[in-house]
Amino acid sequence: MKNSTLSITGKQFKLSFNQSKRTVTIWSNGSKYRSQQMDKQEFASAQRDWTGNDWQQFLRTNEYSVIK
Repeated sequence: MKNSTLSITGKQFKLSFNQSKRTVTIWSNGSKYRSQQMDKQEFASAQRDWTGNDWQQFLRTNEYSVIK
């Protein structure tokens, strides 16, 4: 499933959710990131509830890898 969201500052995030691996690929400002595997509850919450501000905060953590 793919979708797009904006943070309150206007930063755009394009998201792709991998159901089988429970990871999220995030595109923002020309960069590509991939989350570490999430537990089922966190993955479901990220798909359903997370806003652009949540994704912006997520990218301030170390729970992802930069994909080239």
